[in-house]
Amino acid sequence: MDGFHLSNAVLDARGLRAVKGAPQTFDAKGFVTLLRKAREEPEATLLWPEFVRELDEPTPEAIAITPAAKLVIAEGNYLLLDQPWWRQVRPLLDEVWYVDAPLELLRARLLERELAGGRSEEEAVSRVDGSHLPNAELVRQSRALAGRVVRFDGP
Repeated sequence: MDGFHLSNAVLDARGLRAVKGAPQTFDAKGFVTLLRKAREEPEATLLWPEFVRELDEPTPEAIAITPAAKLVIAEGNYLLLDQPWWRQVRPLLDEVWYVDAPLELLRARLLERELAGGRSEEEAVSRVDGSHLPNAELVRQSRALAGRVVRFDGP
């Protein structure tokens, strides 16, 4: 799903760069459209975007899903979100699993990722506490809609 991040230029124009990763910073309509095509057009080759973390940008048409694919796995935070466009995702999926991790583990992993991406400690804390964790709480509210909840306490 990360390939459906809006570009940084679009986020900047909309004043959303500081909350990149929140539901409104994705092309949910594009995600639903391609997910629907994957289900309804199994004979087609579909080109999906990929998120390149080193560039911090999506790359259009980077992943080919060919007719040989027997299984398509969609991964992302907002698969069960009850908001426009996002609520159209669940009916397109055969199964949805929710990975439930303790908040402390999420925070630690997110801080590691932000620091590894070149942010200062102050920037990383601000991003994690100001954007990522509120998004995690939003996602947690949809947990009951998942077909299976898997507890992850980390290694």
